[in-house]
Amino acid sequence: MIPVAVPLFAAAVLLALPDRPGMRRVVALLATAAVTAVGVALLVLTRDGDVPVLRVGGWPPVVAITLAADPLSALLVTVSATVVLACLVAAAGTGEDSQRAFLPLTMVLSAGAYGAFLTTDLFNLFVLVEVMLVPSYVLLALAGGPGRAGAGRVYIATSLLGSTILLAGVGLLYGVTGTVGLADLAGMARKAPAVAVAGGVVLLAFTLKGALVPLHDWLPRAYPVASPVVVALFSGLLTKVGLYAIIRIYAVLYGGDPAYHPLLVAVALASMVIGVLGAIGVGSMRRVLAFHMVSQIGYVLLGLALFTAASLAAAVFYLAQYVLVKAALFLCAAVVRATHGTDRLSRLGGLASSNPLLALAFGIAALSLAGLPPFAGFLAKFLVLRAANEVGAWLMLTVAILVSLVTLLSMLKIWGAAFWGEAPRTVRNRTVRPGATLLGPPLALGVCALLLGPLGGPLLQVADAAAAGLLEPAGYVRAVSGR
Repeated sequence: MIPVAVPLFAAAVLLALPDRPGMRRVVALLATAAVTAVGVALLVLTRDGDVPVLRVGGWPPVVAITLAADPLSALLVTVSATVVLACLVAAAGTGEDSQRAFLPLTMVLSAGAYGAFLTTDLFNLFVLVEVMLVPSYVLLALAGGPGRAGAGRVYIATSLLGSTILLAGVGLLYGVTGTVGLADLAGMARKAPAVAVAGGVVLLAFTLKGALVPLHDWLPRAYPVASPVVVALFSGLLTKVGLYAIIRIYAVLYGGDPAYHPLLVAVALASMVIGVLGAIGVGSMRRVLAFHMVSQIGYVLLGLALFTAASLAAAVFYLAQYVLVKAALFLCAAVVRATHGTDRLSRLGGLASSNPLLALAFGIAALSLAGLPPFAGFLAKFLVLRAANEVGAWLMLTVAILVSLVTLLSMLKIWGAAFWGEAPRTVRNRTVRPGATLLGPPLALGVCALLLGPLGGPLLQVADAAAAGLLEPAGYVRAVSGR
């Protein structure tokens, strides 16, 4: 209950506190640190496949709001809280958290995301997704730049459409089964076509919310308008909840039915290719990184599509390290924008000499995203490629390698334009260098990306445990149902 209750309580406290920035920051940081600690504790509890369950209020399973943690949900709570912690520190560096609404909204948004990772029924998942989305509307407008009105309309309209489809899908599932609990729905899509269709509506909603091709266009249009810190926060929470829901529902409700593998493969490969090609053709750091969000999600979906123990472990490992790497890159963009007033590549240059620590943080995260050794991204992509090779999926293997190469080219594009050469005279280069609160978060996340390559054994063990639970969800179902 702590991952949901503590941030919500912190949001209430922050609204009541006077305008004392230091005290408000301490409250938000302590609440997020508490969630991170709980996430780590849940990782320890679930590493052997145990599934701790909490029934709020002590009600019986049929009527209780039930929260459960398995290795997958515990890992995502921990990683997401780590990103929120980094974003809070960076927001203090940029001054964004001086806006009175910023910290309470961030707390509510994070509480919704943590709850979505832990809930065990689809109606509560819908509610928690809405809890997460409502503050995101305000954050997008609050910290947005030029064009935020149009981007905000796209984002809100898309979110409302996705929520409408999701609620309709949940209603259809309840209509044909009489339940929305994941434990009660386990495997039913393989037995009843009506359940499969209703579940497909739910998955369609999360495909839209997760920005998978062909329902991805809203993300590169909306995200780059927000501030880089807000986008880093969104990248670690919003689309990842959609991706988590797809993984969980497909594993439990559909039981990994191979009849849907070709569709998943097609969506995964299309997302990888279209996302990376989009990144080549845009001219700002945030837009390049936003398109890469679409592309890199495809690697995770590819692991789900193969649905073997090796591919699922690869997908979980990839997702965990990718959340950290992508947040590090967006926070690097936050440093650039805070010190230069822009992140447009045509207006930048010379950052490697003027700010070597920023160049180091960006270089580590960019090389990890491209999948070069010894970074975590290399190990993650190697695991995905190995899983594809084991089942003879040569097309997937080839596309994944080519997309990695184009990803490297797009990272070199940013490096060459922003970090190499000399800055144009028209650049608004501020005289004050970024402090530790601004440079520290991307550096810390970059170090994580570096260490999770050669020292990724513990994370790989968690990924293996999560994969086992997805492949055979009987333990999760028994724990949640109480039977």
